[in-house]
Amino acid sequence: MGDVTDFNAQTADSAETSGDLLVDFRDVTFKRGGRNLVGPVTWQVELDERWVIIGPNGAGKTTLIRMAAAEEFPSSGRAFVMGEQLGRTDMRDLRASIGVSSSALGNRIPPDEKVGDLVVSAGYAVLGRWREEYEEIDFEQANEILDQVGAYHLQDRTWGTLSEGERKRVLVARALMTNPELLILDEPGAGMDLGGREDLVGYLGDLAMDPDAPAIVMITHHVEEIPFGFTHAMLLDEGEVVAQGLINTVLTSENLSKAFHQPIEVSRIGERYFARRTRRRQRRRS
Repeated sequence: MGDVTDFNAQTADSAETSGDLLVDFRDVTFKRGGRNLVGPVTWQVELDERWVIIGPNGAGKTTLIRMAAAEEFPSSGRAFVMGEQLGRTDMRDLRASIGVSSSALGNRIPPDEKVGDLVVSAGYAVLGRWREEYEEIDFEQANEILDQVGAYHLQDRTWGTLSEGERKRVLVARALMTNPELLILDEPGAGMDLGGREDLVGYLGDLAMDPDAPAIVMITHHVEEIPFGFTHAMLLDEGEVVAQGLINTVLTSENLSKAFHQPIEVSRIGERYFARRTRRRQRRRS
């Protein structure tokens, strides 16, 4: 958890936030061990927006979305999630409205947990079934979501027998099980082969286009993994915002080159983005 000394000192000076804003960060920073990992960042996510956050390793992407998921306190600034200010509300209540798919969660799952139980138990915020009681409609919903993400055939498998790509699909299904208002996806396509990745991108694209779907914030290293229907983007580098806003104005060759510290050319085919490193021009010898 970050250094909350400065943050707690400011909670008395809080301001109201709009009910349409699921995430409202105002000059938020996150520090650990005296080092600034994120910020200052001012960022807002509205109900109908689908955000992608891109940046190199160590850019602060995961730290940023852990604050958005009410899993970390910022060190300074004001942070509102679901209209509640972090530090002045019960974090557990906030987390009930947020669906999260991340490798950190996957690492906590026992290898003998059955996939079906892992998904249906999301409503109780536990990993796998224990002594909770479920209704038939809960199992029907879990199976429907598993089918949507292409993982219905995995429902009787155990976590320890799944490939990395299969695990990603199951984690997305679990994140959707609670009908969240905000869906946070930390590199959902990592570890998938090309076919599996494209299937998942297609599903997430359909989800993004659904007006009844939750707001979505997704982390990725690769613009090729951005589903169609995403509306906004943020580029991070060393904890600082390089650019943010409408996706077509942020995902430019100039911005990506700046964020990744090398010449990158961005192209767009239909609704999908692609990027490649370009060769530097060599000087001619006189």
